[in-house]
Order: sequence, then structure tokens, then C-alpha cells
Amino acid sequence: MSVSPRESDDRGATAVEYALMVTFVALAIIAGVTAFGISVGKLFTIPAGVLGP
Repeated sequence: MSVSPRESDDRGATAVEYALMVTFVALAIIAGVTAFGISVGKLFTIPAGVLGP
């Protein structure tokens, strides 16, 4: 069973595509966590200002 040159080229392209997908998913997760963290930070800042001296 031999591998044609076309099949070996597809494997390299597939690796690049997976790397791009992982990068975009990671960026989306980072953006979501950052936005959520900012919202949670604001949520706790208001009661701390009311309860503080």
C-alpha cells in the first residue's frame, strides 16, 4: 500500500487547519473569560463600596 503525493500533502494542510481552529477557539475562550471576569468584578465592586468604610 503506497501513499500518493496528494495524500501526504493533504496531511500537512489538515494539520495547519487544525492549528488555526485551535487558535480561534482559544481566542474565543480567552475573550469570553475576560468579559465574564470583568462583569463579575463589577458585580462585587458595588457591594464592597456600600459595605466599606
